[in-house]
Amino acid sequence: MAFKTLDDADLSGKRALVRVDFNVPMADGKVTDNTRLRAALPTIEKLRSGGAKVILLAHFDRPKGRRVPEMSLKPVVAPLADLLGAPVAFADNCVGAEAKTVIDAMQPGDVLLLENVRYHAGEEKNDPEFARQLAENGDLYVNDAFSAAHRAHGSTEGIAKILPAYAGEQMRRELEALDAALGTPKRPVLGIVGGSKVSTKLDLLNNLVGKLDRLAIGGGMANTFLAAQGIDVGASLCEHDLADTARQILETAKASNCEILLPIDVVTAEKVEPGASSAVRELDAIGPADRILDAGPKTLARLIEAMDASATLVWNGPLGVFEVPPFDKATVEAARHAADNVISGKLVAVAGGGDTVAALNAAGVTKDFSFVSTAGGAFLEWMEGKELPGVAALSS
Repeated sequence: MAFKTLDDADLSGKRALVRVDFNVPMADGKVTDNTRLRAALPTIEKLRSGGAKVILLAHFDRPKGRRVPEMSLKPVVAPLADLLGAPVAFADNCVGAEAKTVIDAMQPGDVLLLENVRYHAGEEKNDPEFARQLAENGDLYVNDAFSAAHRAHGSTEGIAKILPAYAGEQMRRELEALDAALGTPKRPVLGIVGGSKVSTKLDLLNNLVGKLDRLAIGGGMANTFLAAQGIDVGASLCEHDLADTARQILETAKASNCEILLPIDVVTAEKVEPGASSAVRELDAIGPADRILDAGPKTLARLIEAMDASATLVWNGPLGVFEVPPFDKATVEAARHAADNVISGKLVAVAGGGDTVAALNAAGVTKDFSFVSTAGGAFLEWMEGKELPGVAALSS
């Protein structure tokens, strides 16, 4: 898609309203993980160097239109200032006189964080009047929060209809990576979709089989597909009521020339606990008390072979119960092989989703992938082929 970036904007002296994702982990009123703050730095620095007044909009938690003191963004100010190496001001509101007074005192290059936009019910309702109040304090709008782009809220979509709208540096990087993965990818394209339930990823699977050359299905999801083909999966997690749906997805994939890779062997155990006694089973040897908890070595070898034959990889969801060793082996080894192929220039690998990020972190390869999205819901909806309001607003 075509969208404007900060390279297209006249920044000097302008009030830039920047939607960021500062919904950060906190404990005892202190930020415990500054990853999302660091992600915003390139955009903030680019605006500062261009002479803009940088006014940050963000939400924190779910105050549901009320002022909840423990959901204030004020604790973000100090760690953000430390990362920037520059002062960060704070306004006790995101609209009205409290915001305007502080904004009017700003000089080019100054940075200001406004209070939680979700203190106002108009934010989540995408109320035009609330969006207008936000827009009064800016000359241009920058969206740098892909993670909130699937929500049509006042600070993600409404305001973009009022002010000239641009993609921030993190948003631009995310959109370019996603386009490289599914928009205009280098082929062949391999997808890996894992996780526990087919029911949560029906839209995703139906969209991907029309776009990929190969799709590997793992995790508990794979059990439903195996059972739909008459394989006894024992005591494994399985949505038996979705057998017809699974068969329909396989038929759609076949009609779309997308090869589906299901497990050909599995790792089973009777208990899900660290160091549990486990065994590699062929599909016809799964016992009634067995629980499938990971992909087997033959399945892993075939997946690695598929990676080596691919130019692009899109990954969402682990191959097994990766949080509990030894059932992390297939996910970790597949991730490390993908990372090696990226490093050697053989593969473009894009991954996203909470469990996926955790799995890649566990494998120690997050920084080696071409791009890893931490956006969660927005990443999943994009993979499902849905239009994201916050992104669509940048192209209008």
